Amino acid sequence: MDDSTPTVVVVDDNTTVHSLFKRSADNLDIDLKTFSSADESMTYLSENKPDLLFLDIIMPDKDGFSFLQELRCHPLHKSTSVIMISTKDYAQDRTVANELGVLEFVIKPMPIQTIKDIILKYINVKNSN
Repeated sequence: MDDSTPTVVVVDDNTTVHSLFKRSADNLDIDLKTFSSADESMTYLSENKPDLLFLDIIMPDKDGFSFLQELRCHPLHKSTSVIMISTKDYAQDRTVANELGVLEFVIKPMPIQTIKDIILKYINVKNSN
């Protein structure tokens, strides 16, 4: 992929979610990268700023909020566009997400069209649909 292709990163321990994102991105001109844990994604994110980051809250190694707090301390990610995804819809989670500068809080399972709509809303991408 060339530098002008927007990058979307998904950090979620659920492989079904990875498949949903891959299907959602089929007709979009994006570079989609999926990671199964916060630790796994950190190698990539320590050197790269995606155009959009989808971050699960409940993961086995580190919860999404703790991970995002760490990322926000990194100069590269002070303003990274983040969408939190979760199976739980708690008011306190939405509050923490807002405090961390999250753009949206989306409840799983997400329809493919919802994923595509969010990507199109936040990044300038070609839709070959």
